[in-house]
Amino acid sequence: MAKPARPISRGTLKKVLRAIAPHWPRLVLSLLLAVVTVALTLYVPVLTGDAIDLIVAQGQVDFAGVLSILGLIGISIAVTALAQWVMGLCNNALTYRTVQDLRSAAFRRLQVLPLSWLDQRPTGEVVSRMVADVDQFADGLLMGFTQLFTGVITILGTLGFMFALHPLIALVVVVITPVSLLVAAFIARRTHKMFLLQSETRGEQTALIDEMVSGQKVVRAFGHEGAALAQFDEVNERLRRCSLQAIFFSSLTNPATRFVNSLVYAGVGVAGALTALGGGLTVGGLSAFLSYANQYTKPFNEISGVITELQNALACAQRFFELIEAPAQAPDDPDAAAPAPEDIAGAVTLEDVCFSYDPEQKLIEHFDLDVKPGQRIAIVGPTGCGKTTLINLLMRFYDVDAGAIRVDGRDVRRLTRKSLRRGFGMVLQDTWLRAGTIRENIAMGRPDATEEEVVAAAKAAHAHGFIRRLPQGYDTVITEDGGSLSQGQKQLLCIARVMLCLPPMLILDEATSSIDTRTEVRIQQAFARLMEGRTSFIVAHRLSTIREADLILVMRDGKIVERGTHADLLSRGGFYAKLYNSQFAPS
Repeated sequence: MAKPARPISRGTLKKVLRAIAPHWPRLVLSLLLAVVTVALTLYVPVLTGDAIDLIVAQGQVDFAGVLSILGLIGISIAVTALAQWVMGLCNNALTYRTVQDLRSAAFRRLQVLPLSWLDQRPTGEVVSRMVADVDQFADGLLMGFTQLFTGVITILGTLGFMFALHPLIALVVVVITPVSLLVAAFIARRTHKMFLLQSETRGEQTALIDEMVSGQKVVRAFGHEGAALAQFDEVNERLRRCSLQAIFFSSLTNPATRFVNSLVYAGVGVAGALTALGGGLTVGGLSAFLSYANQYTKPFNEISGVITELQNALACAQRFFELIEAPAQAPDDPDAAAPAPEDIAGAVTLEDVCFSYDPEQKLIEHFDLDVKPGQRIAIVGPTGCGKTTLINLLMRFYDVDAGAIRVDGRDVRRLTRKSLRRGFGMVLQDTWLRAGTIRENIAMGRPDATEEEVVAAAKAAHAHGFIRRLPQGYDTVITEDGGSLSQGQKQLLCIARVMLCLPPMLILDEATSSIDTRTEVRIQQAFARLMEGRTSFIVAHRLSTIREADLILVMRDGKIVERGTHADLLSRGGFYAKLYNSQFAPS
């Protein structure tokens, strides 16, 4: 269903001008070159009129004067062409440097936006703002610089020349001009909301395409092709409709202004001819006047096209600035501590912690936990009980609503996020790899690691074997989705990444869920060595992986319903025992 288009923010244009401000020397040079271009272009009709007046009748032609004037016209045209070429270079540099700055600012913003902001928006929609919207904005900005400056200066310049030649005829032009402006403004006001809706629908379509392409295996596995196609067709049809409406109404601007401009030209022609017949204007002057009338009306046609593009550009800029200006996560305290990983003992305390993603739906309430350094804490429970949420709070991906989480007695909000996260090694069920070599992916947490350390980490994670069989070994380049690697191999690389860093605390969220049973046994042995002396939080659905944990927390509806060792919890015959027996009881 189509969403209503939001009205344009009045400050969008100011924000665009602020973005351009750092490149003001190019802007000033472009304006000066526009003045030079227009002045010389408008000087040519004067020279042409003078040349016509030197041709009185047959046999009464001042050839020397005409040749001299033709030379001046040639020089003017050459200088104009050079000025236009340099102005084009300035405009291109100004536009694309501004776009470069904006995209850099947007990417930097993504690094500090709270995860809650990103979680609420489809990835494709965010990508659309940074790519498609910025491209549309650049096209409109470039057209504005290229044609708007020149057009406005041409209008002012031709008016000046016409008033100098004959004020009364110039008044005819001035009287008819507002009609053209009113028509253009009337149409432009009504097309902006259509361009904004077009931009938003395009972002919705990009998000849908991204979602369907990334999940194509699931789409096909569940026979969802027909529904996906229907959904795409619906969005595509809405995009077609709003695009056609935007283009149709905006395209009315040019023919409407051309009609008004033709009236201007006709008015100048009639008034000029009558004046010339009365002796108030020479034939050369009338020729210059008609040339000016044509040059005066031409920029209105160009500006009408520029206005259309600027409407689209401003609509895209508004969506883009919403991304740049989205509230960043709360900054670290100015006096926040930044302990090195080796200085973290690993004592973790949760005191009366409360948290929910939605204030209307409670999740974790009055949660208490005291973890000694080196303890292995397993967290189990049904889906949606809050296990992963607890991990998000430990890593400060989200901050608690109430209570406190402490590491070595210090509230995590009094530590820098970077130092806190360096203290944790994290392996998730959902693997994440970057486009680059195998070596770069393993060394992500320690870019300065030596080749021997990277290989040792891969061997510890039992990844060395399959890496050696790759075409270029550790130099094999993979894409962000892992390319031809299996899910298990991708997870082994993520485990090797943690093995290389050896942090004082570990978070293993279903870290072996995609690994075969034989390899899992080896990985569990490697994890057991890794967890020695390190505080570890293990989230697991397969309860066989947590039997050796020092403490097992059984969660349900955001609360700890049971806690104890594996043997203790089994002997109680409670919720944990039911979960365990459901997995291992004979069928």
